[in-house]
Amino acid sequence: MSAPSPYADRLSRLPVERREVEVRGGLTAYWEYGPADSDVTVIAVHGFRGDHHGLESVLAFLPEARVIAPDLPGFGETAPVGGRTYDLDEYVAWLTEFATEVAPGAVILGHSFGSIVTSAAVAAGLQTPRLILINPIGAPALEGPKGIMTRLAVLYYSLGARLPERAGTALLRNRLIVRVMSIAMAKTTDPELRRFIHDQHDAYFSRFADRDVLRDAFVASVSHDVSEFAESISTPTLLIAAQRDDITPIEVERELVKRFDDASLVEIAHVGHLIHYETPAEAAGAVRRFLRIPVARGL
Repeated sequence: MSAPSPYADRLSRLPVERREVEVRGGLTAYWEYGPADSDVTVIAVHGFRGDHHGLESVLAFLPEARVIAPDLPGFGETAPVGGRTYDLDEYVAWLTEFATEVAPGAVILGHSFGSIVTSAAVAAGLQTPRLILINPIGAPALEGPKGIMTRLAVLYYSLGARLPERAGTALLRNRLIVRVMSIAMAKTTDPELRRFIHDQHDAYFSRFADRDVLRDAFVASVSHDVSEFAESISTPTLLIAAQRDDITPIEVERELVKRFDDASLVEIAHVGHLIHYETPAEAAGAVRRFLRIPVARGL
């Protein structure tokens, strides 16, 4: 039985439409939330192994904005294009073309791995009036206090790629391993919220197309970080970081924000890498203030 979402009532009030667009030789599935005539349009890019569902809880607290949430190629309902290697350059090219086709000039938002893709794209010339990074990956994953855990993850994904295809895919989709990842990231002590988080990971964390695209995306996620691109970004930028994030410590985020030409940092206490699940209202509030979106009446 699925765990109920604490944000279901708010989400039910949001208009949403599923759409598709051809990007780089393949169809990208995306969902459009909120009023079509909003003064603010945001393109929201999800994190590694997830799909557009991951950011819905934040969108539930931004009913005034039009938000476009695609599934990255190889994840969710967006199939990869055969013959392509989905490294960071490919994801940047995909995002740039997607934004141009669907919502040129939109605000760009990225969570976790999405923070790497979006910052790299903006640094490479993607035009946007604002950039928002939630749980940004602010330093090389193989360095710092969690470097050992990252190396274990490298071994896990390498083994999944090297085993016979059926066995390797089964390992990468193993529900027990997914649950261990979920438990490690969740910081809340609320049992109902923890059940919801685990249910979300069970439902959406293994919706990758195949092990090759998963391996490519993982290599991109641990080979790059936002600090590579920060000094090349002049766009006003908002970093929303967690004080208990095990992937990028808050001390690193405090240094990262200084590398941008025009950036601010909002810190959220008592939460780790799952701001989008555990404290979406706080994240949405920071986004609203950054974009100067007024609060809708009755919400």
